[in-house]
Amino acid sequence: MAQPDSKKIFFENLSGAGKAIAVLTSGGDAQGMNAAVRAVVRMGLYVGAKVYFIHEGYQGMVDGGENIREASWESVSSMLQVGGTVIGSARCKEFRTHEGRLKAAHNLVQHGITNLCVIGGDGSLTGANLFREEWSGLLGELVEQGLIEADAVQKYSALHIVGMVGSIDNDFCGTDMTIGTDSALHRIIEVVDAIMTTAQSHQRTFVLEVMGRHCGYLALVSALACGADWVLIPEMPPEDGWEDKMCQKLSANRAGMKRLNIIIVAEGAIDRNNKPITTDFIKNLVVKCLGFDTRVTILGHVQRGGTPSAFDRILASRMGVEAVLALLETTANTPACVVSLCGNQSVRLPLMECVQMTQEVQKAMDEKRFEEAVKLRGRSFENNLKTYKLLAHRKPESELPTSNFNVAVLNVGAPAAGMNAAVRSAVRVGISEGHKMFAVSDGFEGFYKGQIKEIKWADVGGWTGQGGSLLGTKRTLPAKHVDKIAEQMRKHNINALLVIGGFETCDRIKQSASGTKRRVFIIETMGGYCGYLASVGGLAAGADAAYIYEEPFDIRDLQANVEHLTEKMKTSIQRGLVLRNENCNENYTTDFIYQLYTEEGKGVFDCRKNVLGHMQQGGAPSPFDRNFGTKISAKAMQWISKKLVETFRQGRVFANTEDSCCLLGMRRRALVFQPVVQLKEDTDFVHRIPKEQWWLKLRPLMKILAKYKTSYDVSDSGQLEHVVRIRPKESDASVAM
Repeated sequence: MAQPDSKKIFFENLSGAGKAIAVLTSGGDAQGMNAAVRAVVRMGLYVGAKVYFIHEGYQGMVDGGENIREASWESVSSMLQVGGTVIGSARCKEFRTHEGRLKAAHNLVQHGITNLCVIGGDGSLTGANLFREEWSGLLGELVEQGLIEADAVQKYSALHIVGMVGSIDNDFCGTDMTIGTDSALHRIIEVVDAIMTTAQSHQRTFVLEVMGRHCGYLALVSALACGADWVLIPEMPPEDGWEDKMCQKLSANRAGMKRLNIIIVAEGAIDRNNKPITTDFIKNLVVKCLGFDTRVTILGHVQRGGTPSAFDRILASRMGVEAVLALLETTANTPACVVSLCGNQSVRLPLMECVQMTQEVQKAMDEKRFEEAVKLRGRSFENNLKTYKLLAHRKPESELPTSNFNVAVLNVGAPAAGMNAAVRSAVRVGISEGHKMFAVSDGFEGFYKGQIKEIKWADVGGWTGQGGSLLGTKRTLPAKHVDKIAEQMRKHNINALLVIGGFETCDRIKQSASGTKRRVFIIETMGGYCGYLASVGGLAAGADAAYIYEEPFDIRDLQANVEHLTEKMKTSIQRGLVLRNENCNENYTTDFIYQLYTEEGKGVFDCRKNVLGHMQQGGAPSPFDRNFGTKISAKAMQWISKKLVETFRQGRVFANTEDSCCLLGMRRRALVFQPVVQLKEDTDFVHRIPKEQWWLKLRPLMKILAKYKTSYDVSDSGQLEHVVRIRPKESDASVAM
């Protein structure tokens, strides 16, 4: 659907009346599938369509009967936080046969279903596309057999397919992240962090096998997120003679006073001759060559288990809503599509283009075209691999370039999970670029006091998984101490600064409102005047309301929310969740809202309140924060290196242009370096927030899924794009995990 310039399109114009949508999960389960099912059901019902569950995947579609049931709003309550798939998933040999698909078509027609939302991997989605292509022929056969009336062929003439990729392996081309991948990374990193403590105690080497028979994404990103010594993946087997190089690396790390080694292996790891590399082979190699106490841990299906992460809940919810919108807009000529993620934007791509490129990756690996296999995986995967190599393997001093530049790195503002990963990345990339790196303790306060010292490669070992800020950070602003800071820069000959921080660094919200009988939790989140944590946390937790500064509200809104929640509580809904940003309103405080809900909910529900406070800033960083901090910091250091070379003249660095001081961040699908002077017009300095917040577009999703009538801007949706082999550099969204 073509988009008019500078106009908003609201989905009220898209009606689902008279349509029947069915949702199924197929193949291996993945955390977040339930969030996707919930979003499809509620969005479908919201637009007036009938929605059906198909239990047990394609097997349930073939068997029919009780496996195909109509869904209600309440039937998907309390499933957002549940792992796996509550509607079941089964591999179905019968659906692979023509006879099986004929039975499936008959069962769908009996319920008037012509819209399918399939959540699964490439095999499941390929099967759905074949089913769609055969649809009219299958209906003709059913008429011939007398199983359906002749007019049914016209009435149900087209089967529309929209896919969502549910796979912990992140092995589907065309999307930055698949549903379940982030949660699987959480499980892996939890295990790695736990193992590192015992490994350090006993000076052990641990060899960990993670899932990924044909895709090394989990192994690669977990290695990046924990600072593993070595990683083995199927897309890029090690060069011949890797055994000696790996042992030399492990030995060198031990000689550098490191008490442990971590090696991460994808289950599908191979050598250059496509021969499997097993964990036992690596263990025996290390023991034989180095004599290190070495243990093997195979994570197995624990990676599929547990509750979905906030990222997967939000991703799946967004994709589920987008899938319904795609089905509403489809025509008989619209190809089957998948809804996926690019940067922070949802996109639609032709299903078979994605499948074909995914299959090309495997073909490239089989034919030993490994460089091409990495590129086909996408820019994100390629960038992950380059960053890991850059940070994990230090070049000999003789091979390092000599830049004669000094670069300082410091943290400012509130501490945030991922800061230490960013510092580690900056230091090691800077050293690889030939710079002398300096660490500034305690932000700008430490800067003007002269708390500056050189920092080496080994000094940041083990920093990736540490929470808070190991350099220390203060909220002191530089304005009052510019002269003293300038003096310190002259004293240490600092040519460039990398500043990590901001007004208020938002990382994540820990959900503490577990469901009990008819109870409403009032939760206060941090964020200053920025409502991101309350809004996105509300979407991830299935909140009924989230009060933020960016959307003013009054007592009538509060009363409407209470009445809405009361009506829901009178049905089968047992739990309510209300989030409040700490500075959303100076009069409608958390205590006020708690007392209002308590009074108005008497006889229907009781209330509890919780102010999460600084626990939101504590704890170990998530895989996303580690990876994001690592890659965005590496990109920033490479930009600094480029600028230093460009501005160096006559023995001096001339940093007198706007673009010599930039903020690096993601906008839509791109990482953008924006001159700080240009941010003046885009920033509300009084409240320390941007004037335009991209995530405000997500707030209607939370309201829709909580059964509020609202408007939803779909001007960013509706266009079917095409898969590209390599995205242009200017639209590089490779920092997305």
